Amino acid sequence: MKPIVTLTINPTIDLATTVAEVTPEHKLRCEPERRDPGGGGLNAARVIRELGGESLALYPRGGSTGDLLEQLLEQKGLRRWPIVISGHTRENFTVAEKKSGREFRFVMPGPTLSEKEWQACLESLSTVAADADYIVASGSLAPGVPVDFYARVARVARKQNARLVLDTSGEPLRAALEEGVFFAKPNRKEFRDMMGTQVDDPAALAAAARSFLEQGRAELLVVSKGADGALLTTREGQFSATPPPVETHSSVGAGDSFVGGMTFGLASGLSPQEAFRWGIASGTAALLSAGTDLCRRADVERLLTQVQPVRLA
Repeated sequence: MKPIVTLTINPTIDLATTVAEVTPEHKLRCEPERRDPGGGGLNAARVIRELGGESLALYPRGGSTGDLLEQLLEQKGLRRWPIVISGHTRENFTVAEKKSGREFRFVMPGPTLSEKEWQACLESLSTVAADADYIVASGSLAPGVPVDFYARVARVARKQNARLVLDTSGEPLRAALEEGVFFAKPNRKEFRDMMGTQVDDPAALAAAARSFLEQGRAELLVVSKGADGALLTTREGQFSATPPPVETHSSVGAGDSFVGGMTFGLASGLSPQEAFRWGIASGTAALLSAGTDLCRRADVERLLTQVQPVRLA
């Protein structure tokens, strides 16, 4: 397997901690925190490596928090290609409330990238993906990055004959789909907003997904439905799968784990249906990990036997 190139244009340091109860005004005494490198592409790269694949992570980083991000990625053993920027890498944090079991997730906007900085990311992508079969572009855009950035990434992928896996939302997703991607993974709400139609009914969702693929903007489409699983649509058919029941410790990174798991499967030569199983198992396995940790291979392999996609009529 060739290294899977991942692009994270707005990486973060994910901090997670636990408190007894979230209340206003009072000091909230936290338990010991954990820090992990985060952002869609970096999370996917971590999962690909955990599952036994090779990844090469491309991302901007800056300031003292950028130095910490570099240390954390070194500890994870990831191959990487950082682009130094003038701003400070952002930090997001998640607080788990023991009393209720709820998670509170606080997401920062990130540093503003100059045109020179985001252009450097595109130019570096052309270099690092010169021999890549797959590029995973995932996550929100940093301030200052144009809304058509992922569309530009799609053009780079096409020029390099690489398959682009895209996981984002809103206008950046729409703009990229106009260029065409290999594999897109919106959630149900994002897909509904993109298609401008109701998709809450399973039959309506399946019909809308088939209509989307007929437009030629992607070869594979996965619409995630949270606890209800996901719908895979290919030119050969549609498959629905539900996740095995597990005790959820944290939902942070579950979607990114799905992307990393399914891309790992595709890059390993599996059919889309079999790779879909790896995605479901990886996303579900992430729920078993605390805080900002992601899936573990042993959990993925155990859950994989419980994932059986159903072909729709």
